[in-house]
Amino acid sequence: MTTQLHPTALVVFCLLFLLVALTGFWATRWRRPAGGMQSLEEWGLAGRRFGTLITWFLIGGDLYTAYTMIAVPAMLFGVGAFGFFAVPYATIAYPYMMLVLPRLWDVCHKRGYVTFADFVRGRFNSRLLTLAVALTGVMALLPYIALQMVGMQAAIAAIGIHGNAPLIVTFLILAAYDYAGGLRAPAAIAIVKDFMLYIMVIAAVIYVPLRLGGYAHVFAAAGAAMHNYTPPGSLLLAPQQYLGYSTLAIGSAIGLMLYPHTATGMLSASSANVVRRNAALLPSYSFLLGMVALLGYMALAAGIHPINGDKNSVIPLLFLHMFPEWFAGFCIAAIGIGALVPAAIMSIAAANLYTRNIHGLVMKKPLTPRAEAAIAKLVSLLIKVGALWFILNGSALYAIQLQLLGGIWIGQIFPAVVIGVFTRWMHPRALLAGWFCGMASGTYMANATRLKSLVYPLPFFGHTYSVYPAIPALLLNLAVCALGTLLLNAFGAHSTHDTTVASDYVS
Repeated sequence: MTTQLHPTALVVFCLLFLLVALTGFWATRWRRPAGGMQSLEEWGLAGRRFGTLITWFLIGGDLYTAYTMIAVPAMLFGVGAFGFFAVPYATIAYPYMMLVLPRLWDVCHKRGYVTFADFVRGRFNSRLLTLAVALTGVMALLPYIALQMVGMQAAIAAIGIHGNAPLIVTFLILAAYDYAGGLRAPAAIAIVKDFMLYIMVIAAVIYVPLRLGGYAHVFAAAGAAMHNYTPPGSLLLAPQQYLGYSTLAIGSAIGLMLYPHTATGMLSASSANVVRRNAALLPSYSFLLGMVALLGYMALAAGIHPINGDKNSVIPLLFLHMFPEWFAGFCIAAIGIGALVPAAIMSIAAANLYTRNIHGLVMKKPLTPRAEAAIAKLVSLLIKVGALWFILNGSALYAIQLQLLGGIWIGQIFPAVVIGVFTRWMHPRALLAGWFCGMASGTYMANATRLKSLVYPLPFFGHTYSVYPAIPALLLNLAVCALGTLLLNAFGAHSTHDTTVASDYVS
């Protein structure tokens, strides 16, 4: 299926993007310090001055991306109930964040850490372990940033604009205000984006089912449509999907908090109590996510056909089919703007990691605060260029599949960061060995499925279990960490010095 040009939707889309661009450039002066943003702490963390409300918008805009708004309902459109794993995983993640993130905020604030890799360096004083954590974060972010552009591309194509020029213009706007404003720019835009998304979702979950004959008809029509799939889809999980669904939810929840963009949003908060309040408030986004997921069933009930077979296009097409064109333009702009906020934060987070924990350690030369900020700005631009090149060279489908690896990889820093914030019992060398085993086994399992499946058929004692590779990889990682620590301690291998103290972990 191809699309015709929708002029009214295009005008609304462009006007809202102009508003957001102006907001992004205005943010370069928002709470700007007298000396300008001449340090990584000011450019990359906005001076750690965001209160509860701004942090809520920022982290919400950070975690709930355009890909989420497009890919989760597209997965329900394509496979049915299995796509709902995103709802329980977000619900699981917030109590976990409540327990871990305030403690991490305290030590990072008191020691001036900008990234989780900074914390690992201070806690374990291991150069190789710090590099491993930093490289894992950057590797996990790159396909994620590319995926935001996939979401933008799908939104633009639905309006009837094809070719690469609109994506390039959008990239240039993003790069300009990101370079000038640092984290302040996506924080300001996140406020606009969240209001637009809530309007879009509330209107969609009320109006669209009314037009389709009610939710009962939506579910009946979606179930009938999926019955014709090969293999057939279903509104309910099949028993053989239970383990894969559960491990996917748990593994994704473990990784969500460890992504560098989560760390950047959290460390920009003004206090540990702000982090706690946000862990309590953010589940409201899970309700939003559950409502968004249902749009996939509504698209099936409405008879939407993807553009050229790309299921990522079904939600923008649903809006154009069901709403007046001006409001469809508003909804598609909300999805597109939803790509700008996380893409900006992710590129800033990757730049922070490179500057603090890769460039500095490899060059073995301390950087001044001004030099750190300058390098981070440049790296942030290069990361966006790389993501844009990836999409323009026709690798979008591969990027979507590659994100499976991102979740597997980022979970392997769990022992060093999450366990490390509570205890230093594990030996740094054992942590590094566990990280390597987890990365190698997780990558092998993902590659064995050719990156086309979210689950891996794991043989175990004569049975085969379909599981998300992040979980067995992490279990192997933890086993190697524990066994390695016991052996190293038994042979008298001395651990490195911990530069943090107990009082650093308490507000």
